[in-house]
Amino acid sequence: MPDYLVKATAAKGQIRAFAVSTKTIVETARTVHHTSPVVTQALGRLLTAGALMGSMIKNRDELLTLKINGDGPIKGLLVTADSQGNVKGYSYVSDLKDTTSIPMTVSDAIGSGSLTIIKDMGLKEPYVGYSPLVSGEIAEDLTYYYAKSEQIPTSVSLGVLLNEDGSVKQAGGFIIQLMPFTDEEMILKLENVLADTSSMTKLMDAGKTPEAILKEIFVNLDLNITTTEIVRFFCNCSRDRVTKALIAIGEAELEDMIADGESTEINCDFCSEKYVFSTEDLQLLLNAIRKKEKETEV
Repeated sequence: MPDYLVKATAAKGQIRAFAVSTKTIVETARTVHHTSPVVTQALGRLLTAGALMGSMIKNRDELLTLKINGDGPIKGLLVTADSQGNVKGYSYVSDLKDTTSIPMTVSDAIGSGSLTIIKDMGLKEPYVGYSPLVSGEIAEDLTYYYAKSEQIPTSVSLGVLLNEDGSVKQAGGFIIQLMPFTDEEMILKLENVLADTSSMTKLMDAGKTPEAILKEIFVNLDLNITTTEIVRFFCNCSRDRVTKALIAIGEAELEDMIADGESTEINCDFCSEKYVFSTEDLQLLLNAIRKKEKETEV
């Protein structure tokens, strides 16, 4: 079954909620990047957050980027998502060797640092939000980000459950947000409900679907599931896009690459796809640039 996300409202529109299953997305990332278990969990959580937050995007051309920089051995994570359910990402360090007797936690792997949220809405300057990491557990960091940077009362829960061989058994999460007009009684009721809700890992291990998780949280709170959407790990890199990037670096750089006399291999950080350009390929690009310059001069 493909990964999917559900959107819902509750308490007569006072609450909005998003829940998602991301097992295939996280397993794809694990396979593509050859991540060790703690990296799979960290990257999987941020990919899940990306899928959830991407579903909140209103404009089709908008792009969301989630970036974590930390002083832990993982160094950082980067994820991008759009409104069509596409998400991709990578860890700065993929194969993190854990030599300790007690398994390293995601918080240990990330350490102290910062969370940056970039919303590129096609305007001259993108919106950039920033907050310090409060725990390195990612869900708590995002909850803090929403409260401090966007002033939106939010509960975030993310989980990645692994099999003994390191492959992904389950992955998913939810985001619950209060609308500005939510009354105090409902706020207190939701706080009590969330305090009694099992962890995301336990919910997924019990086989709960995104719909079932929300139904469990919003018992007797008028849950209304409004939308179901497919989400997937997708990278839009291509040889054409890489070619345009090579043209953009300019004549001098291309000349140096050609002078080396060897093929140039460019790897996509997001999906690990390799693009090889021979010296002949690079020379053709250089010739095209020079030809265009001459035509412009005329």
